[in-house]
Amino acid sequence: MPEASRLRGVRQAPRWVCSLSRLRRLRGREQVASAPRANSISHKRAASIAAAIALAATTLALSVPLKAEPVADFYRGKTLRILIGYGPGGGYDICGRLVAEFLPRHLAGNPTIITQNMPGAGSFVAAKYIYDVAPKDGTVLGSLAQTLALDSMTNTSAKLDVGKMPYIGRVVTNIDTGVALPKSGIRSFEDVRAKQYAVGASGGGSTTVLFPTALNAYAGAKFKLVRGYSGTTDILLAMERGEVDIVGAYGLPGLLVSHPGWVSRGEATVLFQASLKRHRLLADVPTLSELALSEEGGEVLRAAASTGEIGRSILTTPGVPPERLHALRTAFRAVLEDPDFLAACEMRKLMVDGAPGEEIDAIVRETLRLPQAVADKIGQMMQ
Repeated sequence: MPEASRLRGVRQAPRWVCSLSRLRRLRGREQVASAPRANSISHKRAASIAAAIALAATTLALSVPLKAEPVADFYRGKTLRILIGYGPGGGYDICGRLVAEFLPRHLAGNPTIITQNMPGAGSFVAAKYIYDVAPKDGTVLGSLAQTLALDSMTNTSAKLDVGKMPYIGRVVTNIDTGVALPKSGIRSFEDVRAKQYAVGASGGGSTTVLFPTALNAYAGAKFKLVRGYSGTTDILLAMERGEVDIVGAYGLPGLLVSHPGWVSRGEATVLFQASLKRHRLLADVPTLSELALSEEGGEVLRAAASTGEIGRSILTTPGVPPERLHALRTAFRAVLEDPDFLAACEMRKLMVDGAPGEEIDAIVRETLRLPQAVADKIGQMMQ
């Protein structure tokens, strides 16, 4: 049968069936072709949502106040004071003024710091003011006697708990020395064992009283104390005027700053050093305990000399809020690493031997644990 006739004999599918099948095939292709576009739209939407979230977060952050800085806010615009327990010119004064100059750079809020000399009773006048009167808010600091902790054990009537006066830090350790000018005729410690000499001293409680008195009691010295001077500078002037022969406690930092030739060129006689071991610059000068004539004397003189570890330190009042105390100590540590501060100390021939306040607090606690019998003996010699 011819092909055409055979095909005419087969029943054809309706046109709408063919159209429907064709439409399904076309839609399948469109879906395949449009898939990347759908994904693209999805990514764009996600990006838009993320951008909107970021914008909302930024707007929210800008609308919320910045985190408060209470320490900086407190110190900003304020004037702090460092009370110096002695007259101008000595080691306490020099170190106090240096800290006043450089601490504001590193303390939050960058306040102004001024110094105020408040001499009297071996710095007890300033200590009592700081303890009893000064605001307990971290605006008053002190450069006070390194013997303050020992004094508080022996002078119970003062009602001064040094353990409650936190230290900010130490600038230098201090080795006190006994010094005589050539015109006195004194050439060694043996001379003061053989003959009486006048020694300038400030008030009770100071090392200018303690060391000569202790050496009289335990080393055979014949020092005659002349009291009433306001501090080292006043005693030095008296020595130059011939009123006294010896300054009985001249801190090595102050000595090297104010009279460098007295040590380096031998322009004065250094009779003793209040230290536990000989300083490298004073290798030929005996320590207090080396001069002792008995074991008991050696124990007392070693205890007296240990105060040099506190040296020229800065403390503050009881009750300072912890965050401000932390800020003061942090700023002090930064000062000790400040190149300008170190250069200023070098110019003044200060041998920086800094320590954090926590370390000085530990030394104070150790001092306060001394046997009361030893403390009492030292106390009797400081009257």
